[in-house]
Amino acid sequence: MPLRLLAVTFDAHDPAVAAEFWAGMLGRAVIDDARGPLLPGSETQVGLRFSHTAAEKAGPNRVHLHLTSATPADQQEIVTAALERGAAHIDIGQRPEEGHIVLADTDGNEFCVIEAGNKFLAGCGFLGEVACTGTRDVGLFWAQALGWPLVWDRDQETAVQSPHGGTKLAWGGTPPIAGPSHDRHRFDLVAEGDPTTEVDRLVSLGARRIGGDDGSVALADPDGIVFSLSQD
Repeated sequence: MPLRLLAVTFDAHDPAVAAEFWAGMLGRAVIDDARGPLLPGSETQVGLRFSHTAAEKAGPNRVHLHLTSATPADQQEIVTAALERGAAHIDIGQRPEEGHIVLADTDGNEFCVIEAGNKFLAGCGFLGEVACTGTRDVGLFWAQALGWPLVWDRDQETAVQSPHGGTKLAWGGTPPIAGPSHDRHRFDLVAEGDPTTEVDRLVSLGARRIGGDDGSVALADPDGIVFSLSQD
């Protein structure tokens, strides 16, 4: 597949601080990049990038990260490490009986530390999931776009995963409002072949081209959420 997911990009008021927070949490190096500090991923773990924005955060993100834990004590250690790095506990309506712990990073981006024994994320690695608000159609779109197997398709919830395993990308919940939406997060893709061919293929799968600048093309997925495509 000549298309790969380079990173999930989050807009931040201070990208350097956000990148350092996540580098510490994930044990990754920060790479300086013209489009924002990059924490490279691997065949099994999704990369992260942080890009500057002056816009204020309006409501919960449509995309948030799930970190896994091995034991109850490990979960608490991860939470403590996050708090020491500047995270904070937040309430997004989670119920007391739910085992995951919801936090916000240094820029207010929500993430969860998942309880030990979670079967859905078993074997996915520390960054177990990129959880997205979205429809079943968009999950099917990304399975085809990335060439990743559809590993969950039930009750209007979908998930895809690299053929090598690792971090899952999942969609569910209330569908987003129709129309292109410039959220604080997006998928950054890289075309390892001809980018024009890849744009045409994505459009044939249901994406819409909506613009482009500094060497990248902006498209919207079937839910209207913007993502970018650049050449390797």
